[in-house]
Amino acid sequence: MFQATRRRLAVWYTAVTAVLLLLFATGFYFYVRNTLIDRIDDTLNHVVEILERSLVIEPLKKPLSSSNILSGTKFQVNVQGSFRDGSDAVDDDHIDLEWFSPTGELLWSTLSEPLNIPIHANRSGETVWVNHQLRFEGGEKRDLTAETHLALMGEVGDFDGGLKGGLGKNGHSITQIANRVSTKPISIRTTQNYSLRQVTQRVEIGRQVLGYLRVSHPWFEVTKPIRQLIIDLILGASLTLICVAAIGWLLSGLAMKPVRESYGRLKQFTADASHELRNPIATIQTNVQVALAEPDIEPQQYQQLQVIERLTRRLGRLVDDLLFLARQDSGIVQQQWIVVPLDALLIEVIEEQLAIAKTQNLSLSLEIVDSPNTEGNFTVLGDWDQLARLFTNLLSNSVQYTPSGGEIQVELQLSVKMLNPALQVKVTDTGIGISPEALPHIFDRFYRADPARTHRSAAGSGLGLAIAKAIVENHRGHIHIDSQVDQGTAVIVTLPAHKSETSRP
Repeated sequence: MFQATRRRLAVWYTAVTAVLLLLFATGFYFYVRNTLIDRIDDTLNHVVEILERSLVIEPLKKPLSSSNILSGTKFQVNVQGSFRDGSDAVDDDHIDLEWFSPTGELLWSTLSEPLNIPIHANRSGETVWVNHQLRFEGGEKRDLTAETHLALMGEVGDFDGGLKGGLGKNGHSITQIANRVSTKPISIRTTQNYSLRQVTQRVEIGRQVLGYLRVSHPWFEVTKPIRQLIIDLILGASLTLICVAAIGWLLSGLAMKPVRESYGRLKQFTADASHELRNPIATIQTNVQVALAEPDIEPQQYQQLQVIERLTRRLGRLVDDLLFLARQDSGIVQQQWIVVPLDALLIEVIEEQLAIAKTQNLSLSLEIVDSPNTEGNFTVLGDWDQLARLFTNLLSNSVQYTPSGGEIQVELQLSVKMLNPALQVKVTDTGIGISPEALPHIFDRFYRADPARTHRSAAGSGLGLAIAKAIVENHRGHIHIDSQVDQGTAVIVTLPAHKSETSRP
């Protein structure tokens, strides 16, 4: 019990820390990422401002006409004078420049290949993905034209097979085919996938658009440190969680230590007190029974002694129950496992309860469902006295809470629904039942479903089902109760079956 509580505390410590670390890491990641993006956008905008101020703008030289006079002076950008040293100035920062005409035609670029990305003004920065096909020829990269590709496909046939074999359909080599299609050497096509961060500025004078200036920066400048940051955060969070789990385990052990000691002292006190109370109670009960046996006792004294004897017997049962539970909790009970024939045990328990059932006009029966798989072997490995106490408690409850004229049926059978063979004992009665609100608490100690109800005998202490559950769990079994008010209760006990040597194949 304490180990499970300690384990839960350690898990809660670790889970709460994991959630906090996740929130912190997520916030820190987005903060760093946005900071890097803002820094790159600021750099790109700064480059745009510098280049915009350095543009050489000249009046457009055209013959004078009536339309030109009416429309005013037109201007143009001197590309050679404006971008003469642009590539050298920004090459160290991995920044590429592109200048477009007012119609979107590329006029000047520091890129080796055009990006083929539609132009539109955007000063806030955007990330674009580039899917570019290149061909390599003797160390140079050029665009692979569709005509050359189709010619090679038609001559070689199966292009992949031709490349692997080195020959075309007519026995020509790949190099000969390529030279016949084009005078350039054979080329290999490849695809480049990369992303860029771009800022595009529309350059205007008045209402006249002179062109578009686009500045690009490689996106790996952001993804590379971000990827390293993610790795660092994962490693740091993992190490932190491992440390927190270890520290949580230690702290939960320290927190549970005084509770465990207090609980141990309480169990020891319960066991000692129960053990010490048994002798005085037994002495009182013996003296009362001797007094009741006196022939000349007065009727009033006889009734008082009967009450004392009944209360003493109930107190004795309570002390026995407390002593049993205390020993079970402390683990000081030494189990004496033997092969128990469950059918014989049930017959013995029913015979003990049959006299009480008849006095209360109750029908008590036992049904043993035999099947070919059981071969008459209904044995379990356990403690005879504990199992007898288990089924005695269950039958006593059924007898106590079943009205006169009711039925109590005990059924023993081999459960075939489970992977491992198990014996199932079902005790069914037509009693007053248990309310749905009380069902989750019926195995709690000193809990009674409805103390206000009247029964034939005095109300129990509320330890019967707690003892039954402890015995079942001690035998690695399972107990389940189904009940409906005024319709009856069914208690199902499942115990692992014992495989005897004679029944093995």
